[in-house]
Amino acid sequence: MSTRRGEAVALAGLLALAGVTHFAKPRPYDRIVPRALPGPARRWTYASGVVELLVAAALAHPATRRRGGLAAAALFTAVFPANVQMAVDWRRQPPLRRAVAYGRVPLQAPLIWWALRVARARP
Repeated sequence: MSTRRGEAVALAGLLALAGVTHFAKPRPYDRIVPRALPGPARRWTYASGVVELLVAAALAHPATRRRGGLAAAALFTAVFPANVQMAVDWRRQPPLRRAVAYGRVPLQAPLIWWALRVARARP
């Protein structure tokens, strides 16, 4: 397995795992859906889980990997407000929980970089 293919498969696995957890354990995701979004939080949780699974599938196949990488970068950008919401909501949590919430915010940049790297790779 080439390094770039391995990166794509690893990113697909990460997104697939995240997508599945949106359905298996939706409550933590419901809590970080920005309140400015219309409708119930659970709808957004499930919708983002579906998108994560679709993007994971696109990344897993060489024919759709480039588009999957671009979609993953867009997805990581789109969920940034949820990470900010979590950081704001958890600012009075115990230090470990606060560190997790704050750590998610800058983590988006390397995830976006990774997705774009996968998108640029030759099949």
